[in-house]
Amino acid sequence: MLPNKLLVLGLFSIGIFNTFYSDAYAKEAQNSAEKPNIVLFYVDDLGWGDLSSYGATEVNTPNIDALAKNGIRFTDAHSSAATCSPSRYSLLTGEHAFRKNIRILKGDAPLVISEVQKTLPKMLQTAGYRTGIVGKWHLGLGDGNTPVNWNENVKPGPLEVGFDYSFLIPATGDRVPSVFLENHDVVNLEKSDPLFVNYNKKIGKRPTGYENPEILRQAADSQHNKTIVNGISRIGWMQGGKSAEWRDEEFNTVLSDKAKQFISKSSQQPFFLLFSFHDIHVPRLPNEMFRGKTNMGARGDSIVQMDWTTGQVVEKLRELNLLDNTLVIFTSDNGAVLTDGYDDEALKRIGTHKQNGPYRGGKYSIYEAGTRIPFIVHYPNRVKPGVSNSLFSQIDLYASIAELLGVPLEETEAIDSQNQLSPLFDASKLARKTLVQETPHAKGLRENSWKYIRPTEKDVAWVKAKKNIDPGTSKAPQLFDLDTDPSELHNLAAKYPDKVKLLEQKLQDIELQSIRLKSLK
Repeated sequence: MLPNKLLVLGLFSIGIFNTFYSDAYAKEAQNSAEKPNIVLFYVDDLGWGDLSSYGATEVNTPNIDALAKNGIRFTDAHSSAATCSPSRYSLLTGEHAFRKNIRILKGDAPLVISEVQKTLPKMLQTAGYRTGIVGKWHLGLGDGNTPVNWNENVKPGPLEVGFDYSFLIPATGDRVPSVFLENHDVVNLEKSDPLFVNYNKKIGKRPTGYENPEILRQAADSQHNKTIVNGISRIGWMQGGKSAEWRDEEFNTVLSDKAKQFISKSSQQPFFLLFSFHDIHVPRLPNEMFRGKTNMGARGDSIVQMDWTTGQVVEKLRELNLLDNTLVIFTSDNGAVLTDGYDDEALKRIGTHKQNGPYRGGKYSIYEAGTRIPFIVHYPNRVKPGVSNSLFSQIDLYASIAELLGVPLEETEAIDSQNQLSPLFDASKLARKTLVQETPHAKGLRENSWKYIRPTEKDVAWVKAKKNIDPGTSKAPQLFDLDTDPSELHNLAAKYPDKVKLLEQKLQDIELQSIRLKSLK
């Protein structure tokens, strides 16, 4: 009997050892979790059908197509909102913008992300990453207690919410101030010519679009016809700061150079770069080297420019032997719009190009084209090439990257972000079953192939009148089966009232959510 007792004791001891060893190994594996560099290309107003890898024939995008060919191209991926500030807020916070009533911001709006709020770049900093943003910001600057003083340190801003470095278009290209902001300082600003901005009344003596339309390079609507900079009238009035003015035609080289510099300086540690394009947002003034590259005018040429810029950054990664261990994500903040304040002949010269593919609506719209956007994942060390038809949301990048790095999230952190790491890296895996879509005037809910749009009394006729886009709103509920009706032409709400009731309840449940659900961890 003694040998058997010894055997049992030995096996028990081995079990303890194996348990200890397994736990120690797991802990060590977590401590040495893979830490790829992360480059997130975030394009402005790029539609689902604007890339040749998504079926475009009137424009060629070889650099982006190469990422798609060697990575995963998603066909049913979404921004969280159909406009820019809300989708950017959600990307960085893992939280739906409607929870904070985030709308498209003025150029002098205060920072809409709290300095104490958890963010994607803050989470990455805790994991040892150097974080940077280059390009469009449009999430506000300053604390809101006093107007932003552009002649001193401009803060709080990106550096206060998790970025180690920033080089910004402070708001958008069509809004003043039309200057670059590097970290806390306006670039090339001379103290003898201080910069002031006002969104309520004219200041200074600069010409405006409404007073001097004869000197404009592009005609503009009444919203975009204030201070003229570089021959283009903008939203809002700007005084001074002449030495700091940008040239729109130089965005591609200025921004790509800053991105490459950040990569070079950060190459000795894991880094995160959010490259936030101005392209193909208005005003569209592509560099001379891209003019005439398409038959679609400024918008088509800006897509070619955007592809070139992507190639410049990717080539820097390749040059430094970083590309294989870099998670590259390429996507857009919302769907496409052709006419958005300026007459650059985008609508006139669209030809056979389908900027949003087969989908209805576009930017500002609750229909599919408002949020269904290109989404490409390229990571040679982990990702096999493929095409994913899974329902995916940009809001899930926060939790998915946290899972990749072994960073635990708090219950009140990134409450709408789900860990979808598996489908992010494997085209055969399914991701979400439900997904919220929002605009400033409507909400919708996807559940698999079903699409529900909540009824609203809001009058948004301006979207159709000024943007040439169907906003998708109705005083009655709308229900579509996207498997058989991807263009959302046949409302099935009357036929399936129980499905409408169920999806409305699910939407309400999501709206009331205040912590991360355990089932999503």
